[in-house]
This record gives sequence, structure tokens and C-alpha cells, in this order.
Amino acid sequence: MPLAKPSDHRRRGRRDLAVNPIVTREPVEIPRHRMPAGELDPDTAYQVVHDELMLDGNPRLNLATFVTTWMEPQARTLMAECVDKNMIDKDEYPRTAELEQRCVHMLATLWHAPEADPPTGCSTTGSSEACMLAGLAMKRRWQRRNLPGRPNIVMGINVQVCWEKFANYWDVDARLVPMSGDRFHLTADEVTQHCDENTIGVVAILGSTFDGSYEPVAEICAALDRLQEEKGWDVPVHVDGASGAMIAPFCDPDLVWDFRLDRVCSINTSGHKYGLVYPGVGWVVWRDAAALPADLVFDVNYLGGQMPTFALNFSRPGAQVAAQYYLFLRLGFAGFQRVQSYSREVATTLAERVAKLGPFRLLTDGSELPVFAFTVSEGEPFSVFDVSAAMRERGWLVPAYPFPADREDLSVLRVVVRTGFTHDLADLMFDDLTACLPRLREQAAPVRGDEAASFSHGAAR
Repeated sequence: MPLAKPSDHRRRGRRDLAVNPIVTREPVEIPRHRMPAGELDPDTAYQVVHDELMLDGNPRLNLATFVTTWMEPQARTLMAECVDKNMIDKDEYPRTAELEQRCVHMLATLWHAPEADPPTGCSTTGSSEACMLAGLAMKRRWQRRNLPGRPNIVMGINVQVCWEKFANYWDVDARLVPMSGDRFHLTADEVTQHCDENTIGVVAILGSTFDGSYEPVAEICAALDRLQEEKGWDVPVHVDGASGAMIAPFCDPDLVWDFRLDRVCSINTSGHKYGLVYPGVGWVVWRDAAALPADLVFDVNYLGGQMPTFALNFSRPGAQVAAQYYLFLRLGFAGFQRVQSYSREVATTLAERVAKLGPFRLLTDGSELPVFAFTVSEGEPFSVFDVSAAMRERGWLVPAYPFPADREDLSVLRVVVRTGFTHDLADLMFDDLTACLPRLREQAAPVRGDEAASFSHGAAR
């Protein structure tokens, strides 16, 4: 294929690009939005894709995501060895299937589920799928009661969007409890005001993505116990522990939030968040077999054997499950406690330093999830969005966003501390934040009122 002239690129709006990624080779024209007519050398194809991906943000400097961005080399090797194994082919890969069940058993024990062999649970592609499965189980148990009216589910407006998707996809009314004043998540007082006989369940979040705070699961369950005594409504609780279910057992062992509470029927977590595995893997565990209606579990004859399955997804790699089992073996309880406690120590120390800078006010301090949220104090000539943009110029991804109803007036910055984010990196982040302030304070007024900075094309500049 002949090398295109520079004028041809300008005329076509750079839709096709002449590149020479391997300097000793002849440049070739590579289309971006259609398949090439012929083959490329594998090194050339790799270099083209590799070079473009360099324009992404640095995952290690991404303080927006909860998702794991660092693993040990041994875990990466193990994942590479298992990436071609399909989790659904349990007869073909029986040891991978066994590792999945061992992980479920370990989580059930960690969360104090009643002893069962096997425990009731499974791996998923992430917490979103796990939440969908837990929601389906709650709806099906409600359907068995044959009550008139539409089902509803009660949760704080701070829930992850997967719960709103669940309600939309499966025709359940989402009763979202708004924020109010300094109450940024669901509380026991609010729960009972929103439940009725058609409430399929309450979602309590152990670690809100908005500010890293725990919702008071035990208090919520106690309020629902009283509601059952008064009204006769037996409302189960699902704990969305996407992050906190892998923090609280190690950092807050005396906090009662799990299956020690009789009203908790199911718990999910993200293995690819504080489970310390690369995406994507999640887990969902039910209190016992009765909490998962049997008619939701399918026995499939697949590749020569009967296989029970309850999932929205089918084919997916076994790499993440193998990595999760590796980490459970590698770290054990003491290791997870050390790693998670270190993340919390980094978060609380950094939050304290940010608060002492002067122009910021903390909403949370990292003492629950290793996450803290802060806003700009009144009277400063810049917004949280200005701060986010300034930090992005230095490579840091610090998200800025408004809170939902009824606190749309409040916009915050959030820092997520994960494994691999050390005190040294926290020092560098703090130094860059400090260095941004003189320029920001020279502004006459906020430049970005409500616009988030982005690397993507079309973002506000």
C-alpha cells in the first residue's frame, strides 16, 4: 500500500494515518475506522496500538477509580496462564471451578454466614452483576408471597447506578432516599419511612462511592426489626459491600454489618476493588440456600456434564478467579489486614494534610473506606472543577462532581487510596496540590463552574 501524502491526510481529516512505528521499516497507511485490506506485521500492529494507548491516563495516578491498578508479578503471570480458560466450562476446567468454590467458602466464612457445605454464592464479572443477582433473588422471594401491587426497593440516592439499572430492567420501583443537610447516605430513620408491604428489600451500602462512608447496617436492620413487629412486614437487607466488604472484616472487626445480622440475606463485593485483583471479578454470597430461590438456578448440560449456574453472564476468563484465590493464599487474613490498614493510614494522613492547607473542607477523612471527599471552602476564587483540571495537568486524576438530590448545591473532590498508592506517592500528590494553589488563588472567579476535566475529545478546555 503506497505512503499517503501529507495533503491527503489533511483532506481526509486524518481518518487514515501513515505511520512508521518500527523505524527501520517502510511506512504503511493504516485506516482507523475500517478494516485494513491486508495484514500487518505483528510488531507493527502492536506498536500502533501500544503507542496510541500511551495517551491514556496513568492508572497508578488515577485517584478516581476504586479498581485495582497494581498486582504482584506472580499474580500477573498466573492471570496470563489462565486467561484462555472459560469459567463456564466447569467440566473442562474443574480445578478453576474448584478455586471459585473455595473463594466463595472463604468469603462466606469471612462474613460469618451460617456453616454450609457448599455455601451459596458465585463469582461474577463485577459487583454490578452481583447486585443484579441479589436483587433478582429478593424480587423472586417477594413474588412467592403473591401480594397485589408493584414491588419496590429502598436505598439511598448514593447507590451505584447498577441498582437503578436493576430496578429499571426488572420492573421494580426504586425508592431513592435523597440526601439532606449533612446526611449523605441512608439511615435507619429514613428506611422505615419508605418501606411498605411490597418492599422486596433494602440496600445498605458498606462504603458509599460518593464519600467513602459506611451506612449503619446494624441500625437499619434494627429499625426493620421494629417495623416487622409493628406492621408485620418482613423486609430483607442486601449489603452492597463492593468496597467495604473487603475492608471492614480486616480494619473494623468489631463492626457488625454482615450475616451476624439475621436480616442480612446477601452480600456482594468487587474482587477487583479492595479484593486486590485486576478487573473484572465480583462475588455474591447468600445467607443460605433458602435465600436464593432454587428456580433461579439453572442446570445446564454443557460440554458433557450437568452444571448449575445462576449468572447474567456466560463465557468469561478464569484468570481473575485464579488471581483472587492466589491473593487469599498469598496474604491470608493477616496480610489483608496489613494491606488494607496501610491504605487507610495513607488516606487518613493525606486527608489531614489536605484539611490543614486552608482552602478545603473535609466531608470524610478516610477512616472507613480508605477514601476521603473534600470541597472548596467558601470565599475561595476557584471551584473543585478548577482543582481537578489543575491536578490533571500534572498527571493526577482527581474527580470532581456534584452530589445528588437534595444536595446538588454541594460539589466535591474525592481521593481513593488503593494498594500501590504509597505514602511516597501521597507526598507527591500533596506537593502538586499545594503547587496548584497560588495560581488558582489568583483567579478572579471560578473558571469551571460545573465542568469536569477530561482527556477525551470534546471535553471543556
